[in-house]
Amino acid sequence: MNTPFFNPVQEGIREVENLMRSQAGNDHHPDLRAALEHLLLAGGKRIRPNIVFLVGNLFNAQHERLVTLAAAIEMLHTATLVHDDLIDGSLLRRGIPTLNARWSPAATVLTGDFLFGRAAKLAAETDSLPLMKLFAETLTIIVNGELTQMFAAKGIIDRKNYYNRIYAKTGSLFELSVLAAALLGTDDQASLLSMKTYGCEIGLAFQIMDDVLDFTGEQATIGKPVGSDLLNGLVTLPAIYYAESYPDDQGVRLLADGGWGNPDKMEILIKSIQSSKAIRYAIDEANEHVEKALAAIKRFESPAIEYQALVDLAHFIVDRNS
Repeated sequence: MNTPFFNPVQEGIREVENLMRSQAGNDHHPDLRAALEHLLLAGGKRIRPNIVFLVGNLFNAQHERLVTLAAAIEMLHTATLVHDDLIDGSLLRRGIPTLNARWSPAATVLTGDFLFGRAAKLAAETDSLPLMKLFAETLTIIVNGELTQMFAAKGIIDRKNYYNRIYAKTGSLFELSVLAAALLGTDDQASLLSMKTYGCEIGLAFQIMDDVLDFTGEQATIGKPVGSDLLNGLVTLPAIYYAESYPDDQGVRLLADGGWGNPDKMEILIKSIQSSKAIRYAIDEANEHVEKALAAIKRFESPAIEYQALVDLAHFIVDRNS
C-alpha cells in the first residue's frame, strides 16, 4: 500500500510477514505451508498490522510484542477471509484464486481452523491476559456477526441491523488492533477508551467505504461483481439511503419481499442507486465516523510521527479507491 504515513513501520511489517510464514513450519503438513504462502502472496493492505505499530509506538510498547500481536491479528483476519470465501462461494480474492477454488471445502475449513489456532497462540505469546481476553471476545463477535448475516440479514432495510453487521465484520477487528496495541503500552483507562473509540470509528468508516466501492468501483479493482452485496440480499448503507428516499421504488419493495434472487430487477436497482445521491450521503456518513475517530485521539495531539500517521490514516480510509 503506497501510503507515506505507513513508511515508519514498514520494517515491522516485514517482520510480521516472516513470523506469519513461520507458523506453518516443518513439523506441519506441507500443504499448510503452501496454503499460507498462497494467502500471503495474495497481499492485502496490511492495514491492521500497520495500525498496531503506529498505536503501539505512540505508547512506547515493546517492539517484539507488537510484531507478535500484529501477526496474530493478521492471521485472525486471514482465517476469517478463508472461511468467508468458502461460505460465499468466492473463487477470486484480489484477482487471485481463493483456497476453496483449489481445495475441497473440508480442506479449506481445516486450513482456516489452523490459522485461527495459530493466531490464538501468537496472541497468547504477548503475555497479556487482558489482550488474550479481548482477542477471544473479538473472534466471538466476528463469528456471531457472520451467523447473523447468514440467517437474519437478507433483504432487511434497517440501519441498526446494518451497523450491528459492520461492527461485527470490520469495526470489531479494527477496535482490537488499536486497543490491544495500546494495552501493550499503557494501563491508563482514559487513554484506552479513547483508542477503543478511534479503532471502532475508523473500522465503521472503512466498511462503509467498502460498501460504497461495491457500487462505484471497477470489478477488476474490487475483485467482485459491482453490486454483489445487493445481489446476495445484503442491504448496505447506500441502498438504505436510497430506500429512505424512494420507499415506493419497485426494486426497493422487491428487495424487502425477498426479491434479491431476481438479478435483472436488482441490476436496475443497482443502477438507480449509482445515479442517486445515496452514494454521496453514505460517503458523508463515513466522514462523520472519521471525525469522531479524530476527536477521540485529539488528546494525544503532538508532532509525533505516529500521531500524524493515525490522523492521515483516518482521512485515507474515506479517500481510497480500493
